[in-house]
Amino acid sequence: MDFLSDDMRRDPYPFYAQAREHFPVLHEPGADLWLLFDYDSVKRALNDHEAFSNIVETSSGQTPDWLVFSDPPRHSKLRAIVMRAFTPKSIASLEPRVRELSHELLAPALERGELDLVADFAAPLPVMVIAEMIGIPIADRRRFLAWSDVIMLLSYTLSGGDAAARAVEQHARVKEEMRLYLRELAAERRKAPKDDLLTRLVEAEVDGERLTEDELLGFFQLLLSAGTETTTNLISNAILSFLEHPEQLARLRAEPGLLPSAIEEVLRYRTPVQLAFRKTKRDVELNGQQVPEGKLVLPLLGSANRDATKFRDAESFDITRDPNPHIAFGHGIHFCLGASLSRLEGRVALTHLLETLKDFRRTSDAPWVPRKALHVLGPASLPLRFEPVRRAAAGA
Repeated sequence: MDFLSDDMRRDPYPFYAQAREHFPVLHEPGADLWLLFDYDSVKRALNDHEAFSNIVETSSGQTPDWLVFSDPPRHSKLRAIVMRAFTPKSIASLEPRVRELSHELLAPALERGELDLVADFAAPLPVMVIAEMIGIPIADRRRFLAWSDVIMLLSYTLSGGDAAARAVEQHARVKEEMRLYLRELAAERRKAPKDDLLTRLVEAEVDGERLTEDELLGFFQLLLSAGTETTTNLISNAILSFLEHPEQLARLRAEPGLLPSAIEEVLRYRTPVQLAFRKTKRDVELNGQQVPEGKLVLPLLGSANRDATKFRDAESFDITRDPNPHIAFGHGIHFCLGASLSRLEGRVALTHLLETLKDFRRTSDAPWVPRKALHVLGPASLPLRFEPVRRAAAGA
């Protein structure tokens, strides 16, 4: 099987179903890595920190020095810092601004009756939100988006070869651009603090010490990638799912209160981030297979979320699904710290799209092209045509 082919990345689920039935724990000898397909194995790899480490290496070297690739106790200290910006109160306070940005992005498309859902809306919205949270000037948004694209290409280190070498080289160059940019911005915050995440990071201390420049840069890169890509794919995958299941869309339009449940089902059915990275700390037995110590392990979240032993009618898209114990945002101490923000952005964006776009459909029947990052599920582009909903003027 070519795991990197466009066909596989558009729809890996038939293969996942075969794997769960016949080889739920699979050794891939070429890259010497282990793939986990069933729900229980995936959840254990995410949660068992005695057996699995987040400090991993690929054929192209060690992963970036980010929070997500760290273990306790360092992980606990660093996560506590950034969690100060992701409290329920602070996330809820963002809703009016997310709504404003959504309207700002969608307004030009309403005149045309068409848009590229990804380029015009789903990709820039979360980038604009996270940029404002950090404290990035509006004028630098385009650069911010370009950096995010380069960071996501680090997933090619899994494949090895020329693609991996290019991704590492490109990231090294962009990393220095980001370092210089962040150094200047951090210096400004030390002189004149603001009510933003960058100020909180600059002023934060771990065991009485301020964060180093490398730790600041690690936070910056993580927020730039993880803080945007999941939401982009959540929005795009929701619209794809509604297009493929018009009866579910009709039910949602009739019962808008089902939107939170629909979002959870999109996260399960078309999981935005398909896999995680772990390394075995010791020999581990999973499904009768012995995974040796020191091996790269890929828990496949997308496969786990279609496991029929955990989900009734697992291959069906059901916006009323309850219970829905999906693990699209991970599990345990590395549970995605931006999950509540992603859900908020998804709810605001989809509410706006469904209220504003009537009879939306794809402009072409050609298969959509997957996004560049290998570990995510979603389209790189999704051109749509629609009938804009015309609202009566106030007092008419």
